[in-house]
Amino acid sequence: MTTPDIRVEKGHAGPEEVAAITAILLARAAARTSEPTPAHRGRLKAGWRRLEREGGFRAPHSWR
Repeated sequence: MTTPDIRVEKGHAGPEEVAAITAILLARAAARTSEPTPAHRGRLKAGWRRLEREGGFRAPHSWR
């Protein structure tokens, strides 16, 4: 007997549910493009600042 490719870890999935998940996974795999996606999308610099790297003085009217 061969081992199944998909295994249910929790709960009890019926044959119809396993077939539906298999169909979705196969459709997603077929829809993928062959060109690789870029590893980095977005900004090159973080959008937040580390407090220990900022200057010690802030103006009293500053809300940061």
